[in-house]
Amino acid sequence: MDLSLFAFERWIHFMAGITWIGLLYYFNFVQVPAVAEGTADKEKGGPGPAAISKYVAPRALLWFRWASLVTWFSGAFYLMGAHKFASAFMLQGPDAYIGMGAWLGTIMLFNVWGLIWPNQKKILGIVTATDEEKAKARKIAFLASRTNTMLSIPMLMFMGSASHGLPF
Repeated sequence: MDLSLFAFERWIHFMAGITWIGLLYYFNFVQVPAVAEGTADKEKGGPGPAAISKYVAPRALLWFRWASLVTWFSGAFYLMGAHKFASAFMLQGPDAYIGMGAWLGTIMLFNVWGLIWPNQKKILGIVTATDEEKAKARKIAFLASRTNTMLSIPMLMFMGSASHGLPF
């Protein structure tokens, strides 16, 4: 593989990953707690949580879900170019570290597209849902998002240790 293409794929993977995990942490540590405690409502004449739900969240979720996809595919292409895709996903030899990170990232990707996004569409009113369906969607999206936050820590450790040759 051309070395410059290899470096470009790695750069794309890092940038998309930073975007994805950064937004994951923003949702879990900033936006959700602020809306839950009514911080956006406390300021007299402030925009309120409706403004976040109507303007900020849909845009942030757009970047969030596409960054997850670009991160995963750029990582997969990078592993393919290095002839490590199969050995990484089968957790073989020295590729087991990057493979564990890749498996955790894969679980996180499925959480984004299979649990978080479908339920966020109900919560934000993008698709029609009853109040009961929205309450259930909030719980599922919350748990999937918190799961991804917890998985991101070992995922980042495995990814970092794989590229630096350290077992933690």
